[in-house]
Amino acid sequence: MKYLILSSLIIFFGTSLTAQETGGYTRVNDQYYKYMIDDCGDTLIVASLEGISISSLRAFENEDDYRRYRRYRQYALKVYPYAVQAIRIFRETEYALNNLSNRESKRYIRQLQRELKDEFADPLKNLSKTQGLILIKMIERELDTPMYELIKDLRGGITATYWNTMGKLFGHSIKDGYIKGEDRILDAVLDDFNVSYDVPAAAGN
Repeated sequence: MKYLILSSLIIFFGTSLTAQETGGYTRVNDQYYKYMIDDCGDTLIVASLEGISISSLRAFENEDDYRRYRRYRQYALKVYPYAVQAIRIFRETEYALNNLSNRESKRYIRQLQRELKDEFADPLKNLSKTQGLILIKMIERELDTPMYELIKDLRGGITATYWNTMGKLFGHSIKDGYIKGEDRILDAVLDDFNVSYDVPAAAGN
C-alpha cells in the first residue's frame, strides 16, 4: 500500500511513451475538455487553464524551430492538467506518508489512488509519443528526478530497465531526466508552465 499509488502513477506515465493519439474528449478532475486536431496535425485542448504565463524570449533560427516550438506548446497545453494533478498526487502522497498515522495515511492514499485511476487511466492512453514525453519532462523537471530513478526506487531495476528499453524503441531515454539547455525549444515551452504544488495545511484531515 505504501508505494501503490506512486507505482501506479509511474506505470501510467510509462504507457504514454507508446500511446497513440486520438480525438474527442478527455476528463480531468471530473471535468471533460474537448480537444481537436488542426490543419497542421497539431492537437489543441479547448479549455481555460490557470497558472500559465508567457515570459520567455522567442528567437528562432529557422522555420523548423518555430514549427517545433508551436507544436510543443500545443502539446504542453494538452498535458498540463495531467502534470498538475500528477504533482499534486505525488506531493500529497509524500505528506501522508511523512505526517499522518499509519491508519490515516492508508485511508488517504486509497482516496488518492481512486483519483489517480479516474483521472489518468483512460486519458493517458490517448496521448501521442511526443505528448507523453513532454508530460514526463514536466514532471521530471518539477521533481528533479529522472523517471528511471523513480521507477527503480518504487518498482525495482528490472521494471525500470523494461520501461527504459521501451522508451528507446521510440527514441526516448527515461534515464536522462530533464536537462535544462539540452533542448532549448523544450526549455522555452516548459518555462511558461508552473506545475508546482504545496500541500495545504489541512490536507489529510
